[in-house]
Amino acid sequence: MNSLLQLKGNFEQASSNLKPGSPNLPAGKTVEVIHLEKLRNHLKELRRFWSKESLFSGALISGYYNKVAAKSNRMKGLLSKGSITANSSIVGARFTNAESPKHIITHYVALEIIDESIDRLNECIEILNEKFNGRISDDIIKKINKKQIMFTSSKIAKTNFLKVIVDAFYIEKFDVLVDDIELKDESIVTIYKTDVKATKVMEKLGISLQFARVMDDTTILLRPDELGILKQKAPYLISMAVSDIAELTKDDFNFCNDTAITIPSPNNEPIIGVIDTMFDENVYFSEWVEFKNMLPEEISLAPSDYKHGTAVASIIVDGPASNPHMDDGCGRFRVRHFGVAAGNQFSSFAILRDINEIILSNRDIKVWNLSLGSKLEINRNFISPEAAILDGIQYENDVIFVIAGTNKESNEKQQKAIGSPADSINSLVVNSVDFENHPASYTRKGPVLSFFTKPDISYYGGDGKNFMRVCTPTGEAFVRGTSFAAPWIARKISYLIDILGLSREVAKALIINAATGWSKQEFDSSLIGHGIVPMKIDDVIQCPEDEIQFILSGVSEKYDTYNYNIPVPVSKDKHPFIAKATLCYFPCCSRNQGVDYTNTELDIQFGRLTGDGIKPIDNNYQSSKVECFTWEEDARKLFRKWDNVKHIREILKKSNRAKKCYD
Repeated sequence: MNSLLQLKGNFEQASSNLKPGSPNLPAGKTVEVIHLEKLRNHLKELRRFWSKESLFSGALISGYYNKVAAKSNRMKGLLSKGSITANSSIVGARFTNAESPKHIITHYVALEIIDESIDRLNECIEILNEKFNGRISDDIIKKINKKQIMFTSSKIAKTNFLKVIVDAFYIEKFDVLVDDIELKDESIVTIYKTDVKATKVMEKLGISLQFARVMDDTTILLRPDELGILKQKAPYLISMAVSDIAELTKDDFNFCNDTAITIPSPNNEPIIGVIDTMFDENVYFSEWVEFKNMLPEEISLAPSDYKHGTAVASIIVDGPASNPHMDDGCGRFRVRHFGVAAGNQFSSFAILRDINEIILSNRDIKVWNLSLGSKLEINRNFISPEAAILDGIQYENDVIFVIAGTNKESNEKQQKAIGSPADSINSLVVNSVDFENHPASYTRKGPVLSFFTKPDISYYGGDGKNFMRVCTPTGEAFVRGTSFAAPWIARKISYLIDILGLSREVAKALIINAATGWSKQEFDSSLIGHGIVPMKIDDVIQCPEDEIQFILSGVSEKYDTYNYNIPVPVSKDKHPFIAKATLCYFPCCSRNQGVDYTNTELDIQFGRLTGDGIKPIDNNYQSSKVECFTWEEDARKLFRKWDNVKHIREILKKSNRAKKCYD
């Protein structure tokens, strides 16, 4: 086996030299006056509507696009004025429910911005009627840009005229977006960000909110009657809402006769944080676990409330003792265990507050295991509040969460989307496979927001006749579930970070890279993620004799961040290898942006240097049997680039040949 190599040195940084081109339509496309008139009339109606509303001074306006819109295709001439851009007023983004989705982007703008947009549309309508016979094509716009057709107007600048025309091509209509939300329990509600805080807006509606029911300026906890008032008086305010009462996914437990297991006292082993149900301090490994009950004292606890959390902790501390066939070579770990849930239900809002407090009070812990998950499916248009909190914590702190991918129940036969918080983008989300490397019978599926690959990876969680052994308050039990796959990955991540001293970015990339192979992916990534992680930690940090595995890490400070000094073998002026690469980073995220959730994009190119740049490796590793997105091709490409885990690889074939080494 070859050891992992860490390449030292600085990444080169360069600012972007790209300049935006002149506005134009796609080839062969036109815009007609009748469509401009329709958009103008929409804005006039919205202007009248919002002038009568008194909750805040501005207006919420949603633009309905005719496609999944790249940021370069979004509004620039409409809903803009002077230095105020349309992009700066975005407060939400979602997709339509069609098979091939389209963007709906919501803006909060001043009424004078609407007036300016109406004026610009009027001026464009007048110009099209007077000079272009009521329609304008991409060819005409090209000639205007090249000054082959002179544009003269005392009312609107040429650039603004062209921007409005291009905007009109991509926008089907303007409207007020109202989502039909039906929730019976207390609900975590996020309202659109305006110039008035959520508490003040609710006060105007007759809803009084105490501090304990306010998460931030836009996220609040409402009772069913209060949600009814909001829906009746100001339904347009609701950006997203989810039930606060989440029912836990179930894991199967079969109890057996107890077998005596002993364990030495802990020394200075790494500590993994666990956020789960309660922990029983009478089990054989209790000396290895520091436990704190986070629930209010008045909540009574039943013996069953200790079962799940104790089982999860037993795997982290001493999993190989009960499952010698799964010995990963990582040793034992101490656990700091926080009990945040009891019974089969929990309050998401309460847990959100608890998690923030827990992380800030335990900064010495780098790796956290969270094996709680909701039975409800995630929403395709927004990240759950729990996942958003976890993503924010991981962006702001040097920690990583390992999260169970949630389970289907045995009576659920249809495919089911994963539940929160497994939609956390920055976390390492783990699904289960059986010991024959097939997706487990209880596996739920991604992706998240229709394009982020979740789960990230899969591991053995017990299934069929091969359950996993754990310790519970009532003795040893045979279990299955993603809850019991995740702790094994938490052990590996902690080994890489706390024992080997690697960064969380490198640790996450190594785990994901180890799960990938050299052949075409057999199962859909929405079920198993990037693949199945090897059992032995040595197979993560070492590679076969015919491979070289190395890591690069750094900080991206400018538009281009690159390293052209990677030592790869050359034989007879050729590269006798195929390659794969995995990129991981932890971006800042904005939940109020809906489907446009991540704020940062990093791309990766890996391949041979030519005189003109890089000849990237072939990246066609998806099997033809694997399910593809139903979106048009440009939408898939557009949003894959926002994924914060990127894996590229060439396929090992019998016909592989050495590649030319360019000068």
